Formats: sequence, C-alpha cells, structure tokens
Amino acid sequence: MANLESLASLAAILILVLVEVAVLSSFAAAQLRPDYYANVCPNLEGIVRYSVKQSMVKSPISAPATLRLFFHDCAVMGCDASVMIISPTGDDEWRNQDDYSLKPEGFQTILDAKAAVDSDLQCRYKVSCADIIALAARESVSQSGGPNYTVELGRYDGKKSTDRSVRLPHPGDNLDSLNAYFSTLGLSQTDMIALSGGHTLGAADCGFFKYRIGGNDQSMNPSFDAQLQGTCAKQNFAFLDDVTPVGFDNFYYRNLQNGRGLLGSDQVLYTDERSRGTVDFYAANQGTFFSDFVIAMTKLGRVGVKTAADGEIRRDCQYPN
Repeated sequence: MANLESLASLAAILILVLVEVAVLSSFAAAQLRPDYYANVCPNLEGIVRYSVKQSMVKSPISAPATLRLFFHDCAVMGCDASVMIISPTGDDEWRNQDDYSLKPEGFQTILDAKAAVDSDLQCRYKVSCADIIALAARESVSQSGGPNYTVELGRYDGKKSTDRSVRLPHPGDNLDSLNAYFSTLGLSQTDMIALSGGHTLGAADCGFFKYRIGGNDQSMNPSFDAQLQGTCAKQNFAFLDDVTPVGFDNFYYRNLQNGRGLLGSDQVLYTDERSRGTVDFYAANQGTFFSDFVIAMTKLGRVGVKTAADGEIRRDCQYPN
C-alpha cells in the first residue's frame, strides 16, 4: 500500500510539473509581439535589414547559413541564441558534431547585426541576440526572393549552452523519424515539409549524401547521380537546389518530383506516399508554400522562449553576461 501511495504521489508531482512547464511556455510565447521594441529600439528592423543586406553582399553563403542557424538554435534549447555561446570548457552547442556543418558566415551575420543594433544609443544592450537571429533569418529569406513576413519579438537570451543538449534530424532520416522529431517541437508534418523548403537555399557537404550516389539509391535520378559524382570529385559540396541555389522559391519541391533531392531526408518527402501530396502541392503553388513556410517559421520561433525570469539580454552574443 505504501508503494502505491508513493507512486500516486510521484504521479501527482509529475502532472504538476508538466502543467507548470506548459503554463510557463504559454506565458513565454504570449510575451512575443511584433511591436515589442517599438518604444525601445524603433529602428530595429531597418538596422537588421541593412546589416543582413551587407552580409549577403559579402558572401552568398550568408543567407542560407543564417536561416539554418535559426533552426539549429530553436530546435535545441529553444529560440534563445544558445547556439552562439562560446564556452571556455569547449562543451557548447556549436562544437557538437551535429553542428559542425554550421557555417561561420551565419554566426558573423548575427554578430554584425548585433553590433549594428548596439551602435544605436537608443537600442544599445536592449535587444536580445535571439530576436536578432529571428529577424536576420527573415531577412535572409525575404532578401533572397522569399516571403517578407512579420516576426514576433520579445525573446530573452539563454545563459548556457551544452553539446550534449543537441538533438537534431539527420540527412538519412525517414518520414517517421522526421515527424517524431518535429512533433517534439510542436510542429506538424505539414510544418516540417514547409520548413524543409528552406533547403531551396544553400549547400551540403558531400559526406552527407555520398552514400546515396553511385547507384546506391534507386530514388535518385540517374543523371543527377552522375552529376553529383562529378561534383564531389572536384569539390566537397553540392547545392541543395542547383536550379536557383541563391533564390528562395519552390524549385526544391520540383527537384524532389524529379528525383533530384540532395539529402535522403529531402527525397523521402516525395518517395513516401504520405507526404508526396504536400510536395506536389507546393511544387505547383509557390504562394501556398510561402504562406505555410511563414506559419511554420512563426511556430518554430515560439519554441522554448525565455523570459526575464530565466534569461537575459546578452551584451555579447558569444558570452553570457
């Protein structure tokens, strides 16, 4: 009887903890609003927009690297810029093997935007790195030809970053694995497929897809297979969308229809009949893809949001205050 009472008490405590977490998460998300900095840093969006534009002029890698940084940040410890932290012990997120492929240009885009924001005396040290990442990701999309959407603001920065906290999807994941992962973020299969469309920008190292080429993956178009073999013989990367590699559009989905998805986790969205209909719809309707992408990015931007109670406004994005 005592054991049953102990189990009952433990279950009650667990339920209370889950309810409290849910309430805190809802509270944190509720603080987000587009005009959060209206009276604090009224020129914020213009400052970030111009800074990202300059970064994109310097390097075509900047836009995809920044968009990817936003996902890697939000998907791990929540949207709290923890991915930016450099730990003196070397056990931070960006040194986890799943983050090795994050490009320096993405980090530099955020650091430059932060410096630009803090150069405005009205804004200095009042805007979180997490919000700057969210705005820079939007600018990377819109300035590449994608939708120019409203970004919710009001996130606080996290105070820690650990490599063991990194759990991310992998290039060889099947649909069930992808759905299971994104469901932990509160995102649906449609959200996942829309976010995957972000692969219309950027490139992937050959190591992420080399196992598929040379006739090893029957879902790959043979001509694309031969093309990739030639590409990887000359360089260590290939574009995720080789039709419009620096343009944000729906060619990613058209490529999947033709067996030209670079990663296994890309092509599976078409080979699996459960997700093929959405791919076909986005391939034929760019406007719908853009709308669903915005919805998914907004939902992603609410994951694990920190408040003043458990976060801070970092003076330097790379180090806690």
